[in-house]
This record gives sequence, C-alpha cells and structure tokens, in this order.
Amino acid sequence: MFIGIPALSHEQQQQAVERIQELMAGGLSSGEAITQVAQEIRQNHKGERIRAMFEDEDEENEEE
Repeated sequence: MFIGIPALSHEQQQQAVERIQELMAGGLSSGEAITQVAQEIRQNHKGERIRAMFEDEDEENEEE
C-alpha cells in the first residue's frame, strides 16, 4: 500500500508530541491521542508529503 505522509520538520514533530502528551494528560489513551493528532496534521498540513510503502499484513500471513 502506498500513502502520502506529511513531511514534518523537527519542530513540527516536537509540537505533535507535545499535543499528544496534552491529550493524554486530559484523559485520552495514547492510541486515541495519536489518532487525533494524526488527523489534525493531515487536515492542516500544507507542506510536502513523503511517499511511503506499507506491506499488507494479510499478504504476509498468506505466505506462511
């Protein structure tokens, strides 16, 4: 699977980490906080995107 992932600067990455920590301090689980911040980044990001390839886990299981 190919997907365009926002390319973030170190400062933007740090801001995302801090936002996740804020949400967790407010009671969200780590997974919920990460999901929310990822959605916010995708909606608001206006910079470059990295093209990444992820292997489908189902394909790996079929080979075994």
